Amino acid sequence: MHAQDRRQAILDTLRRSGGPVSASALAEQFSVSRQIIVGDIALLRAAGAEISATPRGYVILPATTGLTRQVACQHDAAGMEAELNTMVDNGCTVVDVIVEHPVYGQLTGPLQLSNRYDVAQFLSRCAQSEARPLSALTEGIHLHTLSCSDEAAFNRVREALRALGVLLED
Repeated sequence: MHAQDRRQAILDTLRRSGGPVSASALAEQFSVSRQIIVGDIALLRAAGAEISATPRGYVILPATTGLTRQVACQHDAAGMEAELNTMVDNGCTVVDVIVEHPVYGQLTGPLQLSNRYDVAQFLSRCAQSEARPLSALTEGIHLHTLSCSDEAAFNRVREALRALGVLLED
């Protein structure tokens, strides 16, 4: 298969998938190395493809429906699970996490967590890799972009985060 054909096939695979597809799975599917897939994804992005790398693999993000809002939070690493579960339990998808780095400026980590299973998988990968969350760079202060079905869902999340003691407010 020629490189251009493989890149088109990668796009087709991502469009048909019901969720993220890892570089390793794509490499196996197309009988190439993982590094070839990473390069293909970079070329597809440079050509304008809206491919996002999440902790679980590559996705073509669907157009967001409903509301997109942000919340500011602060907690230590031990509070991450409760915070994420609170957001998904109240009907919102956690799109990403954002921190302000003193040298690099805004750093964004895509998450795409919609339910407790997604949260558990994310936390498991964090534990297995011994990776620290981005918020560790900013004394626990961070933003989350949320995709919510309506304003009521967003308000539920804010109230639940406030009750949890992690909502950062004026």
